[in-house]
Amino acid sequence: MVTWSRLLESAEHRPWRLPERPWAMTMSWCDLLFAHWQVPVGTLRELLPGCLEIDTYEGRAYLGVVPFRMEAVGPRGLGWLPGRLPSPRAFPELNVRTYVRVGDRPGVVFFSLDATSALAVWGARRFFHLPYFRAAITCHNEGDTVRYESRRNDSRTGPGDWRGRYRPTGEVYHAEPGTLEHWLTERYCLYAVDPRGRAHRGEVHHSPWPLQPAEAEIEINTVAEAHGLDLQGAPELLHFARRIDVVAWWPELCNPDGPRSAQQGKGAGSER
Repeated sequence: MVTWSRLLESAEHRPWRLPERPWAMTMSWCDLLFAHWQVPVGTLRELLPGCLEIDTYEGRAYLGVVPFRMEAVGPRGLGWLPGRLPSPRAFPELNVRTYVRVGDRPGVVFFSLDATSALAVWGARRFFHLPYFRAAITCHNEGDTVRYESRRNDSRTGPGDWRGRYRPTGEVYHAEPGTLEHWLTERYCLYAVDPRGRAHRGEVHHSPWPLQPAEAEIEINTVAEAHGLDLQGAPELLHFARRIDVVAWWPELCNPDGPRSAQQGKGAGSER
């Protein structure tokens, strides 16, 4: 059983201090694949709201497609056992994400978050301004291999499918600071943009990622096309994580006086 508050006892790996206000939510991310492609910075700039600065690694921008399972999702204080939860507290999810910053804090912004839970989709859109969409997803393990299939079926955006198998191929390790894999994964906040064009920051905390090298057989990958992004060929990087437990805080407004971007209707993190 996870003792959620004990996660806060180890925070020396974070790039900034923990929030001083109480954390609000729990979740666990399981059987997760990080699949990353390099994408042109200019392409992202056309799609992202102006209040978000594109974050790059040695001048290169990246897009991630991340299939996984959610467990133990819910508000603080319920005391449930992760891994023994009915929907909507446990469900598969698939994200399309890239990397941005507001001020001095690098984080993640999502083009889409596809999920099977209608409650999760409604709540995340209503209260967090996150671009969640309904999808039919199946996810099951075949030994060390994860078989994953997702089909988006939400009228608020275009279709997007992902189908494939993935598996770890090596031992667990923690990415070294300064490396690309550390830059891609060790991020402790997410950003979303509300209908007024204002950026909100949601803080999260977890232990350092227990990464493993991975391989994947991707049969279909159209989840980014509705966002104007065409991912051709095999991903440049693949990493696997069996499980990581997370606590999260309610989001806070970053730029209360920021103007609405002219590009926001197409961009990530906005409600549609």
